[in-house]
Amino acid sequence: MIFLSVANTIDIIFWISLFLIFYSYAGYGILVWVLVKLKSTFKSRERGVGSRASETVHPYPAVALVVAAYNEEDFILEKIQNTLALDYPKDKLELIFITDGSNDNTPAIVAQFPQILLLHQPARQGKVAAMNRAIQHVQSPLVIFCDANTLLNTACVREIVKHYEDTKVGGVAGEKKIMQQGKDAAAAAGEGLYWKYESFLKRLDSDLYTTVGAAGELFSVRKSLFEQAPEGTIIEDFVQSLKLVINGYVVRYEPNAYAAEAPSASIKDEMKRKVRICAGAFQAMVLLKELFNVFKFPVASFQFISHRILRWTVCPVALILLLFSNILIVIMGGNLFYQAVLVLQAIFYIMGITGWIYASRNIRLKAVYIPFYFLFMNLSVFIGFNRFLRNKQTVLWEKAARQKVA
Repeated sequence: MIFLSVANTIDIIFWISLFLIFYSYAGYGILVWVLVKLKSTFKSRERGVGSRASETVHPYPAVALVVAAYNEEDFILEKIQNTLALDYPKDKLELIFITDGSNDNTPAIVAQFPQILLLHQPARQGKVAAMNRAIQHVQSPLVIFCDANTLLNTACVREIVKHYEDTKVGGVAGEKKIMQQGKDAAAAAGEGLYWKYESFLKRLDSDLYTTVGAAGELFSVRKSLFEQAPEGTIIEDFVQSLKLVINGYVVRYEPNAYAAEAPSASIKDEMKRKVRICAGAFQAMVLLKELFNVFKFPVASFQFISHRILRWTVCPVALILLLFSNILIVIMGGNLFYQAVLVLQAIFYIMGITGWIYASRNIRLKAVYIPFYFLFMNLSVFIGFNRFLRNKQTVLWEKAARQKVA
């Protein structure tokens, strides 16, 4: 009887773990896709069959582009040239580069361009402090933040500002793209695929209600709604975008506005970046605790928990529970299904470990890279959680080196 009870408990753990992993990485996307289709169908009926919304000619509101750069002398000139080539009226585009703490030639290079407002101070206080300082110099009603190591598509600004015709839109998240020409880049395949899937989910989230968090590579906000994050905030872009939701606005996703960057130069650099993000994720849960209120924010809370929280808290543990419960079930005489699942798990982990070995040598082996990157992300959660608990993640993080792309 006791054996039966233990066996049943292990069986329950197995199935709950399997469900949570599936829901977090695939099921949520499927569910939201269905909900968006239903929403679209009902909207079409409200407008009338065959009717089409009239196209609006979008004006060119004044926009400020704020670029935070720290010791980017090798890339900053290309960034400036990319910025000056943006397809937007020059008299409507305010350019601000903030280089606080840079001790290389980055400030001197930026200073050569009079059309750019250079903000620089010797003290290095982190990106949050830089953003909080830069916003005080912005004259335009709309602000776009982007990183210095990214290149924007020429139509980027126009694609972003069109969303602000809707007064309920408080911010716009652009797309992040990984340039994969460098075949020796250790994180290119996995990182690129991850962001493609994230982009797909962001599109669905935006269509359903709101994008659940924005990446700092390309994020826009109404200046009047910008809320200065505490200077200890690790992933300020994510927190800033969801603060808009808490304050009653939505964040739209614009796939035709994108920031492209090279992949991490090595798996060590990518680990450094991922661990920082994971530590910041746990901090963000505290700063955004209001979003757990499903009664006040029914849809946003559902999106936040399903898309983010489960991945950050439940899935890494569920992976461990799934493996060990599967092993115990097979030892206790589990049927062919459980045996097959265990074999598949074993193959997956072997592929992941093999991918890690190759990645540590800066070799990208496509056949094993996806299992590796999946396990790599979940391992980063445990390390990031440890840093969060010990308060060891500083905002003055050492940036991850990026692969040079021809």
